[in-house]
Amino acid sequence: MDIKTASSLHRLRLVSAPEAVSFLLLLVCSVLKRTTDFNAVPVMGAIHGFLFVLYVLFWLDAWNRTRWNIKTAALYFVLSVLPFGGFFAERRLKREAQDAVIASRARREGTVNA
Repeated sequence: MDIKTASSLHRLRLVSAPEAVSFLLLLVCSVLKRTTDFNAVPVMGAIHGFLFVLYVLFWLDAWNRTRWNIKTAALYFVLSVLPFGGFFAERRLKREAQDAVIASRARREGTVNA
């Protein structure tokens, strides 16, 4: 894995957890708006919208660089629209990056012909 691919995965991983947190906070704010006088939906909506757009841009970049198949790319996109999906995406991306580092080291040391 080259440095640009690793960077794109790292960026996607970095934005996935904050995007998930902002989504959950937006849901809480929506409930509070309906049940109390507290209305933070415009602020949380803007924050979540910004993070979601970043996630989609980083997802497209990662998909382009890693050459994921359509199933993997769709999984990461679907995880972005599920309330706890960003946390699962972050964990899967971390595991994928670690596996790539291990494979790269094995190729460099001549252990594997991959």
